[in-house]
Amino acid sequence: MEQISDPLSEESPGPARHYRELLDASLSDTLKAALRIIASDPALVFAGMRILAWQKKAAAIRRAQEKEGLLVPPALFVSVTSQCNLACRGCYMRGTHSGPARDLDPGQLSSLVHEASGLGVSIIVLAGGEPLIRRTEIAGLARSYPRILFAVFSNGLLIDDAAAEELAGTKNIIPMISFEGFRNETDERRGTGVYDRLREVCARLKRNGIFFGCSVTVTRTNADLVTTDRFAQEMIAAGARVFVFVEYVPIEPGTEGMVLDDGRRTALYASINRLNKKYPAIFIGFPGDEDAFGGCLAAGRGFLHVSSSGDLEACPAAPFSDTNLGRCSLREAIRSPLISRIRSHHHLLTETNGGCALWTNRAWVEGLLDEGRKCDE
Repeated sequence: MEQISDPLSEESPGPARHYRELLDASLSDTLKAALRIIASDPALVFAGMRILAWQKKAAAIRRAQEKEGLLVPPALFVSVTSQCNLACRGCYMRGTHSGPARDLDPGQLSSLVHEASGLGVSIIVLAGGEPLIRRTEIAGLARSYPRILFAVFSNGLLIDDAAAEELAGTKNIIPMISFEGFRNETDERRGTGVYDRLREVCARLKRNGIFFGCSVTVTRTNADLVTTDRFAQEMIAAGARVFVFVEYVPIEPGTEGMVLDDGRRTALYASINRLNKKYPAIFIGFPGDEDAFGGCLAAGRGFLHVSSSGDLEACPAAPFSDTNLGRCSLREAIRSPLISRIRSHHHLLTETNGGCALWTNRAWVEGLLDEGRKCDE
């Protein structure tokens, strides 16, 4: 396999260190904001303080790894299953992976989380498919690693009374329930009646004292609506304390018209700043203002993605990989030639034509894969 110089040596130490310090500070500030919101709940405060303390220690572990030439991201996205109980329009899992895949088995998933913890990962984002199909495993992992924050991005429909009680016992899990706006917008994309069922789920989570949030896929048609005071107020009243606005990526052919234009993207982040100042909740945009961090945060600069079948990928919306965790450790996979090549060009990856620069430039990424295959021959 071709030996590629690690991009750590290709970034000048000053700017590289600056963006990582800025990213770590941003994570700590977000956790501190969460602590202020939950100040009246001692159980949540205790869990939050433990997570914040780990973020500081984990950042030090990552810095030590960096000195040895290994760039460990603070966040790891893991799609724990390709299965889902919905078939939403524009779903990235259906668009990037053809048919059901063999999911990581419980032992593999547990080993992955264990190694990620040892390497200094602060946050594990669990997605799918529908991750709560594996609810008991997820709750078990959260109990085993109470210092790590587990954000579970779910369509919410599997959260019945039993699920809510189980989640209430794991304070380091944050369920992130998917909404597209109000009833019309949510039901149009996710199915008739889904919005009303999700409002019942929110009430269930609130009754059980669970710190939870909502995830919104932001498109050209709903951007103006989901950033209004009305939407924020209604969701906060329903119990949500975190809002994640995910820019739509046009993975499904024919959906390019749903992508935010430059004006709406600028307005989105202006609204996020305004809402953060006005309400007792946390408002986050993804992928966010990557210019502040010197370019794309994928490929390990800020996060990595593990597919349901164990492929290590630069980004959840970029299904390209030359490494599978069924054949190597996470430490080895992070050094993969493809991840290194992508990371070395982070400054060239800008957010155009959708929320994922890697998907926009997928022909280039596929070319990097071809280069690697030729070197292996």
